Amino acid sequence: MTLPHQPPSAPPPARRPESGQIPEPETRRRMVLRRLLTLVIILLLIGVPAGYLVVSAQQSRASGRDKEAESSATGLREVWPSLMKRRIFEVPIPSGSAHVAYYETSNWKTSRLYVQFRTSPQGLDAFLKDVGTSRAELADGEVAISDRDAETVGWDFDVPGHDWRGIVQEQQAPRPTRDITVDLTEPDRPWVYVVSATNP
Repeated sequence: MTLPHQPPSAPPPARRPESGQIPEPETRRRMVLRRLLTLVIILLLIGVPAGYLVVSAQQSRASGRDKEAESSATGLREVWPSLMKRRIFEVPIPSGSAHVAYYETSNWKTSRLYVQFRTSPQGLDAFLKDVGTSRAELADGEVAISDRDAETVGWDFDVPGHDWRGIVQEQQAPRPTRDITVDLTEPDRPWVYVVSATNP
């Protein structure tokens, strides 16, 4: 006897977790990965700021040592003044200059930058042009720097037989006033001495 054809039965619907039923616990691998990710995030949140603080402290300490050495100096320092100082006091030192040294003083009234360097004839012309003057405007036999300023840094302009040339450049505040003295005793290797004063 032939049974009537019946359509295949549909698969039973997937069971949904009943309300309040606890879901299956995550696999061990997922749990380890999740904890590892959390640990990395915590380390980044703590480590990056801490590292930044350490670097900042070291930079601040180094800067403090530099400022302390500069403030305790009592004469010329045989290094180039910073670019910022050169801009503030308007003392453009030509590239390739030798024996560069500077000293800075400051009080409530006036700040002064003392600079010396040795350069080439081309460097001297470039310097004079940058400060708005020329060799023709330098007064023969003139030492434009006062005895007081010279004594401050140990410059001796009373040496006989030297070819001194000088000029005083007065400018309207807040631009600095510059006293410039050039030693052309050796024309191929002139010395330049500058005292630039500004009111803070």
